[in-house]
Amino acid sequence: MKTGTYDAYEPQLQLQAIDRDIWLVDGPVLYWGYGVPVEWPFPTRMTIIRLPQGGLWLHSPVKPDDKLVAAVKALGPVEHIVSPNRIHHVSIGAWAELFPDARLWASPGVRGRSKLVFTDDLDDTPPEEWSQVIDQRIARGSPALEEAVFFHKPSSTLILADLIENFESDRLHGWLARIMYRLIGVVAPNGKAPRDLRATFVGNHDKLAPVVEWMIASAPQRIVIAHGQWFRTNGTAVLQRAFDWVKRG
Repeated sequence: MKTGTYDAYEPQLQLQAIDRDIWLVDGPVLYWGYGVPVEWPFPTRMTIIRLPQGGLWLHSPVKPDDKLVAAVKALGPVEHIVSPNRIHHVSIGAWAELFPDARLWASPGVRGRSKLVFTDDLDDTPPEEWSQVIDQRIARGSPALEEAVFFHKPSSTLILADLIENFESDRLHGWLARIMYRLIGVVAPNGKAPRDLRATFVGNHDKLAPVVEWMIASAPQRIVIAHGQWFRTNGTAVLQRAFDWVKRG
């Protein structure tokens, strides 16, 4: 049963330049049931970065179509496809088939949930293939979800998946979804991590706090997120508000 619907972001499945050598692509709305027959709407979004050597880095790719694939090929060869957390892997297989030479990067826990054959694992240190322009950390402390967080230094863009969700109420239809999204604290403009995800960090804020401090210290101008309206300005202020639930020393 669908609890509601969400108006997809336009344009669909088209490259949208954020800054030099970084793009986002808004994908279709998916419905996620958390293992129960009640489905919640989630708009999707991927991020693409062109590395200094010309290869492409894909974060949480959305379902591809022919026009999008052609546009991506025009940017350069796809070299790296990244799963930022154990939930974000659904469309990676389709891209891996299209670009068999690409390396597939696994986030903590995703190998146990996906049949994909990942070639590499993400950790707190960016590999040399992208360390010149992308920094990264693993947000730890939750037994349910550990997420790889990325910062594109040239464009001052932080890239997140589920650590901030920001659903716009005028795009959200259905009374049950509207009530639930407000209850779990993910309604724009004040979106943050869903309340149920926040609860899984109880007792382990000391593990998450260093990553929150790193994100804030990076002083991002923008924050691209996978679900909902992304943040085009005032990234540091957004982080300070969105992670006010984290106890920091």
